[in-house]
Amino acid sequence: MQKVTPFLWFDGRAEEAMNFYTTVFKNAKVGNVSRYGEAGPGTKGSVMSATFELEGQQFYALNGGPQFSFTPAVSFYVDCKTQEEVDYYWEKLSEGGRKDRCGWLQDKFGLSWQIVPSILSELLHGMNMEKSQKVMKAMMQMDKLNIQQLKDAYGE
Repeated sequence: MQKVTPFLWFDGRAEEAMNFYTTVFKNAKVGNVSRYGEAGPGTKGSVMSATFELEGQQFYALNGGPQFSFTPAVSFYVDCKTQEEVDYYWEKLSEGGRKDRCGWLQDKFGLSWQIVPSILSELLHGMNMEKSQKVMKAMMQMDKLNIQQLKDAYGE
């Protein structure tokens, strides 16, 4: 296991979430799945915990109960090289969830994601502060980020 692994707390939906995420990301795999037996708070046979991998990043999922839920204070950033990638992840991950501003969304489990084209960092942190501010203004008006509109705002 890697040194630092995101640990995700679900209320009975860890297996569903793992299966969903491993179908959305092309480079993904299910790891170990532990199920409740006679002892423990879960229903016998239901998933207690599971590990899975998305694009080389390992995750640990736990069916911990209703005590905790996700907030946008923690999100996962998906770096996209093309508009097609942005469109794909935006639609797949927001299905059953909520689309927000500036490339943010919440999936059907309440987990927040940022779907961001790689070029955004280059445009926002470029040497021309005036152009970068135009990109920021354009981005603040978007829900799903649009590469061409960001480039147009920069003046490319």
